Amino acid sequence: MTKKIKVLTLSDHPVHALSGVGTQSRYVIEALLGTGRYEVISMGGAMHHPDYNPQKTDQWGDDWVIYPVKGYGDHETIRSMLRTHKPDILWFMTDPRFFTWLWEIEDEVRSVVPMVYYHVWDNYPYPNFNKEYYDSNDVIVSISKLTHDIVQTVSPDVESHYLPHAVDSEMFKEYPEKIVKDFATEHDYDGVVTFFWNNRNARRKQSGSLVWWFTEFLDEVGRDKARLIMHTDPKDPHGQDLVALLSELKLNNGEILISSNKIPPNALGMMYNCADCTINISDAEGFGLATLESLACSTPIIVTMTGGLQEQVTDGEEWFGVGLEPSSKAVIGSQDVPYIYEDRLSKEDFLNALRKVYNMSEEERKELGRKGREHVLKNYNFEDFNSKWIDLMDSIHARYGSWETRKGYKKWHLMEVK
Repeated sequence: MTKKIKVLTLSDHPVHALSGVGTQSRYVIEALLGTGRYEVISMGGAMHHPDYNPQKTDQWGDDWVIYPVKGYGDHETIRSMLRTHKPDILWFMTDPRFFTWLWEIEDEVRSVVPMVYYHVWDNYPYPNFNKEYYDSNDVIVSISKLTHDIVQTVSPDVESHYLPHAVDSEMFKEYPEKIVKDFATEHDYDGVVTFFWNNRNARRKQSGSLVWWFTEFLDEVGRDKARLIMHTDPKDPHGQDLVALLSELKLNNGEILISSNKIPPNALGMMYNCADCTINISDAEGFGLATLESLACSTPIIVTMTGGLQEQVTDGEEWFGVGLEPSSKAVIGSQDVPYIYEDRLSKEDFLNALRKVYNMSEEERKELGRKGREHVLKNYNFEDFNSKWIDLMDSIHARYGSWETRKGYKKWHLMEVK
């Protein structure tokens, strides 16, 4: 029997984390497992775990074992995983700032396995402070054209690929009208223009501003004429206390509803179908999976023209909703990220977008959404996503090898200076 290629992954938990990173990690992993030629060991992070026992799935059994980790792991954890499992490739994904610890020991890791980084987000101006981190990888794959351009400009010698996210268009699709109408009537969604927001309640996602501005919009059109449904944790420690904010704004009659329970994809698909439009007005967004899911369900979107969102709302000719150009930029930073732009919207631009969608006929909104689904099927489909990842990982394994067959990397050597 041919020995399977073993991949060690490091990302948000690929089964239990409520994030786009977790979802896309699972999609990549399942694409590889589906070939029958791969096995995967996952370090699942970015969430609170009830315990740290190894986990398996019913579908994949011993071919996929998930080890819960705190944060995204640390030096000793990755060393232990390498020694114990002897993977052929290390594949990891999320914001660069969470992996500075990993790149600190790149020589230890790359001397035995190639490092493949699925890069989710950076923004202009070109972050030259990341060059040493980019240069610490064998391969970088970017989820947006913007990020791909940044990597190619900052680290032109690193092998770089553009491979955007995908969406399950069989799960996220336009549901039969009667089923949607019955569901909407049962849950009192019918008869008002419904906007949907499916995001983490984090500061950069602008959850508080969305509530504040939408309230102003309600006061303009009538509080019984429109509704906002927010699928999020209203008390996320990284965001705002949305319950307190709703109380302060006297939104006590269902004008803004919060859905906080984890729900299966088919139920989430129903929520997109019930909505007239999905919103994402983040200051910074690597990709924005929720709006892609919305388009797959033929529901148009309102988005900030930032990161991967700007690739979703238009193909350069057709529009699939409303794209809002930032009215200003803010430079933020930290000790690890000394500077990076955030793209800020104006309240008036957002209110104009709400008015535009609100004043459309139902058929006009549906036409936008259906064009959006065609855009998704053409550019973000599972078939292309899976085949490109499989081909790339096969190629990486063949070209770079691992352990005794490792190629393309020369280990550092300490030399005595006399």
